[in-house]
Amino acid sequence: MHPAVLVVLAYLIGSVPFGFLVGKARGVDLRQVGSGNIGSTNIYRALGLRIAVMVFLLDAGKGLLATRGLPILAAGGTDIGYVRLACGLAVIVGSVASIFMRLKGGKGVATGAGVFLGLAPLAAVLCIGVWAALVAAFKYVSLGSLVAAALLPLLVALFNRPGYYRNPVFYLALAVAAVVIVRHRSNIARLAAGEEHKVGRGARMGSPTGDQAGRGAAAQPTHKEA
Repeated sequence: MHPAVLVVLAYLIGSVPFGFLVGKARGVDLRQVGSGNIGSTNIYRALGLRIAVMVFLLDAGKGLLATRGLPILAAGGTDIGYVRLACGLAVIVGSVASIFMRLKGGKGVATGAGVFLGLAPLAAVLCIGVWAALVAAFKYVSLGSLVAAALLPLLVALFNRPGYYRNPVFYLALAVAAVVIVRHRSNIARLAAGEEHKVGRGARMGSPTGDQAGRGAAAQPTHKEA
């Protein structure tokens, strides 16, 4: 299959709005509740931890499929490494600018995690660990996402030195970090002002009634979040 076709397929896969679809299936339009974002954090507040984890895994799966699945369909003689990179970029673009959502979408964190699990697994696992540690310690999902995104290109460079500047994965990591940071600019302003919402309000992590509590919280407007 021609690489251009695979890149288009990767974009379409990235465009599948799992958060929106799962919310609709549960009777909630995520665009009308909480932050209005279709990503995992708004889903957590609206529908609870279990649903948020499921959507995070689905979104990460898009990135992993684009980098490890689609490229094996490339025509013979194609440099599969560059196909993986192109498909990785395309699936992230789809996740933040979905053709099915009028070029709107999430913030690219989960899909980006899946992409780098396929391209640079050690760096990705470490970033996910840092994200989890920061969220657990400070209760700000946006803070964990921002730090993990900034750390990603540094880790990719570290594991590919001294030739990291010749490694296109490093430049993709820089691009992904830039996208995530730009998509979180409102969160950065709220963090600086001390107004960012913490996880654990609305739906409760680990609570047996988390889904029900989240549905109640969905009716209340909240600040935008990661």
